[in-house]
Parts: sequence; structure tokens; C-alpha cells
Amino acid sequence: MIGPKLTKLELQIMETLWNRGEASIREIQEAFPEKGRPAYTTIQTTVYRLEAKAAVRRMKKVGNFHIFAAAVTRNAAQRRLVGDLLALFGGRSQPVMAHLIESGKLTLEDIKEAEKALKRLEREGKSQ
Repeated sequence: MIGPKLTKLELQIMETLWNRGEASIREIQEAFPEKGRPAYTTIQTTVYRLEAKAAVRRMKKVGNFHIFAAAVTRNAAQRRLVGDLLALFGGRSQPVMAHLIESGKLTLEDIKEAEKALKRLEREGKSQ
């Protein structure tokens, strides 16, 4: 599986880094909505855990704080999440697709794009 497994808070922190490129712990914390914003120390601990998972890296030190950047792409994190989700359904995508259709979150345009991707993979010999 590509990329580390990330928690909801870790994904929120990663989203800030993907959007900004680089940020200090204080900047990451301030990117959260004021209502319900995690404490600075919570963000700090979580960023250090992300660093241990090799999901973020320290870019430079400015004064007494570090600037961090994402070391994992958004695409890799999304692939991991989708893989984990499909694993809950025994690797079958049909239940997930059915839910997306029934909830109105999957459009005809989405299906057409998926069909194009499947045809492209088939041409390239990568379809399963």
C-alpha cells in the first residue's frame, strides 16, 4: 500500500501543507477554524508523528521554530484511504459505487471519466 496510514487530524494537517507548501506548527494550527481549533501542543505532537511516519519533513529552521512540508503527495494519501475503504468491503468496489450512486455523490460525468480511465488501462494492458 502506498503511503502511511493517516488519522483524521493528520489528514487535516496534511491538507494545510498540501495547500500552502510549507508551514510552521503555529501556521498549521492557525489554519484550523477558530472554533474547535486543536491546541498548539496537539498539532506539534501530531506533526512530529507525521514526521516519524515520513509523511512530513523539516525544511528549515527559522529562529526557534521549524518549517515543515508534506513528504507524501495528496494522491498517495488518497490512494491509501481508498485502498483501506475497499479492504472493508473485501476489496469489492461495487458496494461503494452503489452507495455513491444512491447518495447522489456519483454523477454521470464521474462515470464517463471512470469509463475513459478503464478503457485507457485496458489498452495499456493494466486492467485486472
